[in-house]
Amino acid sequence: MANDWKEYQEEAAEFFRSIGLKAETDVTLQGVRTTHDVDVYVQIDVAGFKVRWIVECKYWKSAVNKLHVMGLREIAADLGVDRGIILCESGFQSGAVEAASLTNVQVTSLEALGETSQEAIYAFRLRDLFDRTEKCRERYWDLPKGVRIEHGLRPDLFSDDTYSGQFVVEAASNVISKASRGIFPIESDISDRIKAPSLPALLFNYGEVVAVLEPLLAELESKLNAAAVFK
Repeated sequence: MANDWKEYQEEAAEFFRSIGLKAETDVTLQGVRTTHDVDVYVQIDVAGFKVRWIVECKYWKSAVNKLHVMGLREIAADLGVDRGIILCESGFQSGAVEAASLTNVQVTSLEALGETSQEAIYAFRLRDLFDRTEKCRERYWDLPKGVRIEHGLRPDLFSDDTYSGQFVVEAASNVISKASRGIFPIESDISDRIKAPSLPALLFNYGEVVAVLEPLLAELESKLNAAAVFK
């Protein structure tokens, strides 16, 4: 375990590198309103789609309170990053946990990540898949109907093509919702398998969920990227 804040920061960066992500320490990023000094800056590249996280490392003897969570939420919004993460070994006050609930801020510790590294990896990946699914939903409906049809994001009335970005988003959202409750195996609905034919009837663990949803979302993101040029 780290002996000071700097070691703690480096251990945090190394954890994210160990799961295949790009992590830099002591990064200054330009936001909409101002610049922000970030302890650890994490980046993921998926099919040309960049995901960005910022991490605050609290090498403290006391628990983190909700004001720090709310502060990180504001920084994340100003920078436009996908997620903010606070790491602290001394825990989090109940208000801090509540302030992070159902937001793009996650509160945890390096010890927790180390003890359950495999589960932690998939928990991070699941949150990432959720964020990407919601972004795809927003981007899909932001496109005019004609552009969606032209770029294969939805079938034309007289077309044999059955691909639908809307269906992919709905199927992915349903699977993620079930996986987030941690009850396996997940039985995918018949309607979801019709919407996304590559979706198997049963998913037995987080690894299978990630392996199935990753290419589905990557394909949709690629189509959305191509269509955005003609918006």
